[in-house]
Amino acid sequence: MPALNLADSGSMTDTLMSGTLTEHGPARKGAAQLPGKLGLSAPLLAWYDRHARVLPWRIGPAARRHGERPDPYRVWLSEIMLQQTTVKAVMRYYQAFTDRWPGVTALAAADDDAIMAAWAGLGYYSRARNLIACARQVRDDHGGRFPEKAADLVKLPGIGAYTSAAIAAIAFDERVAVVDGNVERVITRYFAIGTPLPAAKADIRAQLAPLVPPDRAGEFAEAMMDLGATLCTPRNPACTLCPLADGCRAFKRGQQIQFPVKPAKKQRPTRYGTAYVAVREDGAVLLRKRPPRGLLGGMAEVPGTVWTQLRASDDAAPIAGDWQTASRRVEHTFTHFHLVLTVRHVRFAMPSAAPDGAWWSPADALPHEALPSVMKKAIEAALPGAIRKRK
Repeated sequence: MPALNLADSGSMTDTLMSGTLTEHGPARKGAAQLPGKLGLSAPLLAWYDRHARVLPWRIGPAARRHGERPDPYRVWLSEIMLQQTTVKAVMRYYQAFTDRWPGVTALAAADDDAIMAAWAGLGYYSRARNLIACARQVRDDHGGRFPEKAADLVKLPGIGAYTSAAIAAIAFDERVAVVDGNVERVITRYFAIGTPLPAAKADIRAQLAPLVPPDRAGEFAEAMMDLGATLCTPRNPACTLCPLADGCRAFKRGQQIQFPVKPAKKQRPTRYGTAYVAVREDGAVLLRKRPPRGLLGGMAEVPGTVWTQLRASDDAAPIAGDWQTASRRVEHTFTHFHLVLTVRHVRFAMPSAAPDGAWWSPADALPHEALPSVMKKAIEAALPGAIRKRK
């Protein structure tokens, strides 16, 4: 998609010349002047002091004023969990992890399978594998303490440019630009950046970096995220309540919804497969572990065929038996493709030996296995209620 053809909208040079931000020199005559040396930071932080979200991993403005500091472990854990995942979805997992493993050394010492099982259902399972590797590297190479600079944090497993900046700013108040999806939306609207994402990321970062206040870098990052999550939302933004409305170019033009500019979405291909749910008379279900690398690496699964764009042939049953087809198929969408699974099931008498590399998971253990959501769906299609945790 080409960039929007908007006056004053696209280039960094144009914004720097406009004088909208006092950090870049005197304002052009007639231009809107924002209060404070660092432009939008003053009204944004004043708003944040009143309206900060209460989140279990966050030290709020009042607590910070009283000397409380964020726990780097909890900041890191929350940021890893929040990658491509909503706050609502993360809450329960975050609480379970911190209850069970309250610090990085405890997590580093935990069994891999226990961590993968605790992560099951949260998705993007490479994050869990990197979580384990990162915790152990922090323990072994850094004495159990997270590095304080983004440039050092980014060298750890599973920590990229955004996450390193977020941890460094929030936990250690390093003056770095923290840019997630919420911040992208705020900044592209504020400056009316017409370059489509992801090409606009460099422009967004360059616009944001000089605005980060040296004394409240972490709270500035959290305030930007909160603004994007609560007021500067993708649809129906609450612009009249926004502390940055006076300087927002998109708002002045009535073009808020046009930003950020995104490229046309690519259509996801569909892949097909068959899942085999084998059940013993005592309710145990046959499982195996996926390879450690790749999609859903290291997670548990019911046996099945390879997922391909051709409809799977029914020739991969793990044990010979009278396999029946479940009344409904399972559909699940991954980042890069949509999956359709035919579910077949069979019941075996006891005892019944498990094939090599597989095991029978007892009915009471099944809800605690490291099963990704798609496998839970497959089991539920054959055995409704099988993965609900027993009281």
